Amino acid sequence: MDRLHLGVIVGSTRAGRFAPVVANWFADQAALRADLTVDVIDLAEAGLPDRLGDFGDDSAPREVGVLTPRLADADGFVVVTPEYNRSFPAPLKTAIDWYGAEWQAKPVGFVSYGGISGGLRAVEQLRLVFAELHATTIRDTVSFANYWDQFGTDGNPAGPQAGRAAGLLLDRITWWARALKEARDKHPYANAAA
Repeated sequence: MDRLHLGVIVGSTRAGRFAPVVANWFADQAALRADLTVDVIDLAEAGLPDRLGDFGDDSAPREVGVLTPRLADADGFVVVTPEYNRSFPAPLKTAIDWYGAEWQAKPVGFVSYGGISGGLRAVEQLRLVFAELHATTIRDTVSFANYWDQFGTDGNPAGPQAGRAAGLLLDRITWWARALKEARDKHPYANAAA
């Protein structure tokens, strides 16, 4: 069976962010699977411009072009996001908006963290954004409420619950990634002009 390419997107670029701890743990969980190749896409390292270009302008900035093939090659994505003021970080929205066809007819899962809500309010808003981009979001999530109490100094969550949730999310996303890849291969997804 061919390996699927999973893009794990680190959605926070804030100084002192906790996102790499969560993203690295999840990427390690995904890398244990024989059916996945994992590409961690850290938006803090991508350096995407925060101002979008004009519609119809085909000349994208260099940073956008560098990330394009990594997103295009992915069969599915998992977005790791904190919750800021009941939503997700602005750099994550900008990164999503730089691209279009790269998201289409692909599954998107979520790993979130935050205070009492565990970042789930950010995830609910991201579902709306990705639906508009013709992506399929996965119902099952991994969520860390009061994340500062959830991770040990080794960068791993305490207890087996997070590992089980990650396993379920990975099972679901690989199913959808394979099904949608086969569908795209047989019938290319119809791109409509925006």
